[in-house]
Amino acid sequence: MTDAGAARPAPRAPGPGQGEAPALVIFDCDGVLIDSEPISLARLTAGLNRIGVDIDVETVRARFAGTAMTSIMGHVAADYGICVPDGFVEAVKADTLRAFDRELRAMRGVAEAVAALTLPACVASSSDPVRLRHSLGLTGLLPLFEGRVFSSAEVARGKPFPDLFLHAAARMGAAPEGCLVIEDSVPGVTAARAAGMNVVGFTGGGHWGHDRAGADLAAAGASRIFRDYADLADILRGA
Repeated sequence: MTDAGAARPAPRAPGPGQGEAPALVIFDCDGVLIDSEPISLARLTAGLNRIGVDIDVETVRARFAGTAMTSIMGHVAADYGICVPDGFVEAVKADTLRAFDRELRAMRGVAEAVAALTLPACVASSSDPVRLRHSLGLTGLLPLFEGRVFSSAEVARGKPFPDLFLHAAARMGAAPEGCLVIEDSVPGVTAARAAGMNVVGFTGGGHWGHDRAGADLAAAGASRIFRDYADLADILRGA
């Protein structure tokens, strides 16, 4: 589910040509760099159930994966008629971080793939800055992106709007049409397309058991789907 009034995806930008490397690679974090979505979706579902929202984890995944908490709370109020109590978001975030400490892992092969990059790269995530740094630090990925980690808290509108990706590109000194985004959610793919960027879909996370082919991501505008970081080098070469 996306925010009302979200911009429709722009026609695909020309982007790097066949065999031409992008000027900047922008990674989403949750579900792309770290296998966090099964954990965070389960903790969010449990929290919503506690306040009377009748929803299961598969519905939470389908509707809210890749969406910032502020937007999720708005949808809960509009669709379920439940205004979350004070402190609810903070409690869910704290519960999620505790679960991360016990269970969180980096995606298989991602550290090696990112370390081997010869291109500029950064992170642009819907997660708040505290969770983002905690997650990347916990999985050992933060040193690979230090100083190049951007959160939706830094822009007026999160995904599916293009603001975060445009902000990241501007901070990195890259033109949008030269950027390649790696995303695992429909809001993220929609945001990248609206920013005029090429985007590929990643389905290697634990929450993608329902559709490893990434049909939803392709329909939203992902130019290619992959599930193994061993394929990243070929993708960056435009293969």
